Amino acid sequence: MNPRSLIPWSRNRGEVSASNERANSFASLHREMDRMFDNFLRGFGDVDMPRLSTSTSWPSIEINETEDKIEVVAEVPGLTKADVEVTLHDGILTLRGEKRLEQTGTCYSERWRGAFQRDIPVGEDVDSEKVKAAFKDGVLTIALTKKPEAQRDVKRIAIN
Repeated sequence: MNPRSLIPWSRNRGEVSASNERANSFASLHREMDRMFDNFLRGFGDVDMPRLSTSTSWPSIEINETEDKIEVVAEVPGLTKADVEVTLHDGILTLRGEKRLEQTGTCYSERWRGAFQRDIPVGEDVDSEKVKAAFKDGVLTIALTKKPEAQRDVKRIAIN
């Protein structure tokens, strides 16, 4: 088996069809739109507002919030707990780590590797002394307990 046949952009090299031209035009438009949005959003860099990191969307996360806690679950397959660092500073939970190259001599790989950082705004209502993290089977679970003053009674409002 020729490994180059697995690479989608190496197939049909030299053959230009109407569908390829349309796909290339669409890809070009997509890149231009991405560039325009990046330039537009770069102007908001001085604004102090928490937001999710735009540099990467890995690891995939899930956030669950109740009256008394926030739970963040991140999927980090192929990593160990020694590969991941979790910090909390100024209401921002940061997941940082690196997935290293496991073997050398690979001729083709679609597996993701490299350093990552994910910033998750959890707010100032979290008690930094009561944060717990657990790691099992490639899943990182972080439990953040809210401060007592943030655990307000929720009043249910009837909908008419």
